[in-house]
Amino acid sequence: HLHRRSMPVDERDLRPLPPDELSGLVRCTSYSPGGEHRQSWASDSSDSVISSGSDSDSSLYKVILLGEHGVGKTSLARIFGGVEDCADAEEAGNTYDRSIIVDGEEASLMVFDVWEQDDSQWLQNHCMKMGDAYIIVYSVTDKVSFEKASELRIQLRRARQTEDIPIILVGNKSDLVRSREVSVDEGRACAVVFDCKFIETSAALHHNVKDLFEGIVRQIRLRKDSKEDNARRMANAKRRESISKKAKRFLGRIVAKNNKKMAFKAKSKSCHDLSVL
Repeated sequence: HLHRRSMPVDERDLRPLPPDELSGLVRCTSYSPGGEHRQSWASDSSDSVISSGSDSDSSLYKVILLGEHGVGKTSLARIFGGVEDCADAEEAGNTYDRSIIVDGEEASLMVFDVWEQDDSQWLQNHCMKMGDAYIIVYSVTDKVSFEKASELRIQLRRARQTEDIPIILVGNKSDLVRSREVSVDEGRACAVVFDCKFIETSAALHHNVKDLFEGIVRQIRLRKDSKEDNARRMANAKRRESISKKAKRFLGRIVAKNNKKMAFKAKSKSCHDLSVL
């Protein structure tokens, strides 16, 4: 039921779509095999109607997954698409279209898992230029993949020098505690240095995967939408926030005021908060 692009990706897919083509893009309902889906968040999102003339005013955002082989890019993409448990998952395409509800508003994402499709330098160069947002993935069990993620961030900065592109650094496989080679603090420090956001995930446990893709939507909106729209969303989010979260946030501010080290940490870009710039 999910719209999937088959390999290889055509050059036309890598070009920005003009507004008149966005309105006619065919999107399909979220995949939900036989009901419950390993506590998947696919059911939390609004299904798109299969139609070439959708009435949705939401924009389509292209999100590119970057990272070394074996870090879990494909697993994250398939969880987003809701197909990782399918019998035909191996035959699934490498691009996933889906609409999700973030802060009460619909957003459409096209997630590209094409970085390792082949050894084409042309493809990788286009990946660096075509995205509305980027997710750079490394494995917390592989120091080399963490170093490669830093290199990719530098390459991306060179390719998009004058643009403020949303980037989230993702430390995947956080469930493999005994095999960890990269600490949470190292990941956060790297994100602060390279001016991007940071989150750790576990594709195996679906931990923080929903937060990751909702976070990338928020980061895109913060840059593309008006201050008024974003202020309204933030106000609505705070109203929905639980009492326990409000208390925790309040105590955190008090601790930071009385602790210089904590105060510095609180001001250091808030790289782990995907709802702010």
